[in-house]
Parts: sequence; C-alpha cells; structure tokens
Amino acid sequence: MDKDQRLRIAEIFTSIQGEGIWAGTPSTFVRVSGCNLRCRWCDTPYASWNPEGDMVPVSAITESVTTAGVEHVVLTGGEPMLFGPIAELAKKLKENGHTITIETAGTIFRKVECDLMSISPKLANSTPENEWTSRHETTRNDLEPLKKLIESYPFQLKFVVNPDEGFADFVEIETLLARLSVTNKDNILVMTEGIEAETLHRRERLMLDEIIKRGWRLCPRWHIDLFGNTRGT
Repeated sequence: MDKDQRLRIAEIFTSIQGEGIWAGTPSTFVRVSGCNLRCRWCDTPYASWNPEGDMVPVSAITESVTTAGVEHVVLTGGEPMLFGPIAELAKKLKENGHTITIETAGTIFRKVECDLMSISPKLANSTPENEWTSRHETTRNDLEPLKKLIESYPFQLKFVVNPDEGFADFVEIETLLARLSVTNKDNILVMTEGIEAETLHRRERLMLDEIIKRGWRLCPRWHIDLFGNTRGT
C-alpha cells in the first residue's frame, strides 16, 4: 500500500445519519472536499464550490474514525467517488469492522468497499446558470456510471425536489427510474430542498400526496431539524 495516499478532508465528526434508510443511526462522517458538479442549491459549498481542508493521509483518517468508536461510517462530500484514495480508505475501514455508507451523486463508478451506496442523482432543478451549466448538465445526464453503481452495490436513491416550483421533479424522477429499470420502491426516497426546518416541513406537507400515490418514501433531514444548517452535524 502507498502510505502517502491522501484525501482533502473538510471535516470528520460523529453524529446520527439524518437522511436515508439508516436515518437515526449513530455514525462517523468523513467529508471529502471536491466535487465534479455545481448544484445551485448545494448545502456544503465548502466541500464543492470552494473546497476546503488539508490533505490528510488515509492512515490518519482511519485512525480518527476508529478512535470515535462508532460502527457506521459515512463517506460523503463533495463527491468522494471522485478520488482514487477513497477505495483505500474504505478498504481499511472495512478491515476495522465498520459498516460503510458512501454518499454520491452517481456520476462516477469505481470498485470500493461499501455496504450502502447512497446515490443522489441530480435533477434539472440542480443546474446552475453560470459557466458551469454545460459541464454540470453533461455530467449529471451521463447514466452509465449510475447504472453500474446500482448493479454493483446495495443502494438507495435519494432525490431532492422543490414542490414550491410545481411537481415536474416527480415526473423527471419517474422517467429516470424507468430508464434505470428500478422498480423496488422501498429504496426510492424523496426529500425537499431547503436549509431551514420550517421550510422543509412546509414543503414536505405540500408534496406528501405526490409521494403517497407513487409509493415512494419521504426522506427526513433530521440533522436540519436537530442542529440547523451547521457543520459537524
């Protein structure tokens, strides 16, 4: 192993998972800095639009996670699958007995130890109107990496919608699921865009009927409910 492999790390912290099928599970989060998308509503710009953090050796990251003493680990970002050393990190964490979730937009495939590939495909509502527009659109619409991920790993699909702008997002999700041949509704989760609990709850109520009639799952954002839009939570 190359002991000098490093990742730019924005933060490492222990909390509970706020989203997805393992919501409420105590977990240590490793947030990698750097992203190949520029979602206009991104809630972690310090790990995407303006990547922050030091380059940290994989061995030091592993030690920090193990010291926390929590079984579940979430590798998030930014886009953790963008960087080769993420595979070495996941391998070492698995060897230490951790259960690993990887948060990804599904635009990159690589072989990596993973118990749950938590994929958040980006819809049209994510596209910025700036110099990144074309690159963002091309990247998010390349479905080949996404298809390989759902074929290769246990997965959940999390979609960010904004019902204040109508329900076109739901039609787009249905179209994408059909193209991916995904029929298991248990791992299709929908959450609303927003960084304030009051906004999230209002929008959740607004879109509830649309979710119920499709048989999907409403995805919580408990970290916003508990802590607000703050780092390290």
